[in-house]
Amino acid sequence: MKNFALIGAAGYIAPRHMRAIRDTGNHLAVAYDINDSVGIIDSISPQSEFFTEFERFQEHAQQLKRNPASALDYVAVCSPNYLHHSHIAAGLRLGADVICEKPLVPTPELVDELALVEKETGQRVYNILQLRHHEAILKLRDKVAKAPSDTKFDVELTYITSRGKWYAESWKGDNRKSFGVATNIGVHFYDMLHFIFGKLQRNVVHHSGVAKAAGYLEYERARVRWFLSIDANDLPEEVKGKKPTYRNIDVSGEQLEFSEGFTDLHTTSYREILAGRGYGLADARHCIETVNVIRSATLTKGEQGETHPYVRQLA
Repeated sequence: MKNFALIGAAGYIAPRHMRAIRDTGNHLAVAYDINDSVGIIDSISPQSEFFTEFERFQEHAQQLKRNPASALDYVAVCSPNYLHHSHIAAGLRLGADVICEKPLVPTPELVDELALVEKETGQRVYNILQLRHHEAILKLRDKVAKAPSDTKFDVELTYITSRGKWYAESWKGDNRKSFGVATNIGVHFYDMLHFIFGKLQRNVVHHSGVAKAAGYLEYERARVRWFLSIDANDLPEEVKGKKPTYRNIDVSGEQLEFSEGFTDLHTTSYREILAGRGYGLADARHCIETVNVIRSATLTKGEQGETHPYVRQLA
């Protein structure tokens, strides 16, 4: 049984980490969040210590470190995006390996900085890249690998996940903290595309705003038109009023159906990490490089066949 700490216990994604810790037979020793709306802990790990001040959390973790039986083995980081780097570094310096949500950090330079902290502490950083464990994604990756090496697939990625007015008031609506919509809701898709289609060769941005972004990515094995949005007005007419989310990935005329199978992917990720097969800094670098370019790119007009149909509707 391994001892875990959780940073960011009041966030949306934290319960998946709590359940993954429990379901892999491990112990959530302590949790921290500046907010105290963490009642979910009662149904998962009611004996966990909890702090709303980081200094008290850190001091408690240091006390646990005195006894090998209670010392933290892992720190899970589910805090707001802009705090990931600081919290990962703190976890490593507590003598624990760190499991962090996406996006790991915003820039490749911070990946390099974390590599230095890994070297200093002898600990490891793992990123949750759960789509790499999804059965439909693995099947598509296998199909692409078996296709003739000169085949390039044409991909259209559309992801619209409606967010209410609260979003703009939260840290997620502040680009300095979330790093923008393409990073916040898109980074795992860019990782998925790299995982399936290989190295990125071209990265062009056609639209970038507070609520939506779009562009064109060309990989070794695919040409990808992408559109991401948190604006409910972008939902297709057949979806509006019925579902708040629309996810569609078309691969050379075939729909990639992966709406199901998400429930246990965090637990699968934890099992892989605990078995020594987790995804580390080197694995996360590619999608971090991709979103870093997207955030700073000069908008261009898409060439023929490169523009997502939804972008043309915005004009």
